[in-house]
Amino acid sequence: MSQQTNIAAQTAFAEAVITGDLAALDVIVAPDSIDHDPAPGQLPGPEGYKAMFADLRAAFPDLHVAVEHLVATDDELAFAYTITGTHLGPLMGRPATGRKASYRGMQISRFDSDGKLVERWGSSDELGMLRQLGLTEL
Repeated sequence: MSQQTNIAAQTAFAEAVITGDLAALDVIVAPDSIDHDPAPGQLPGPEGYKAMFADLRAAFPDLHVAVEHLVATDDELAFAYTITGTHLGPLMGRPATGRKASYRGMQISRFDSDGKLVERWGSSDELGMLRQLGLTEL
């Protein structure tokens, strides 16, 4: 696939997460997609991403993801991003704090010849987010 096709797929993925239209991930993510850095209990494929982002959106209803830097090849994208939101719902079994959080992350996504996400590697500063919310003392 082309770089532009993959960028469009990744943009659609981000838009689905931001708007909460997680059913759109069924079209963007391959059924056997592998997340090499899954959330605890995350299932493979679109269902895993939908459940993970539904939980994140429940915790942060105003969730926003801003891509800050993007590098693309014909089958992979690497990008740095900032996630922001207000903690208004349960998160990891902890009640809402009402506090705002802003934390950074990086991801590499690989796409197949149909432009579907087939692999993901990523890391975000979850400890920094938990500190901002007052949910950890580390």
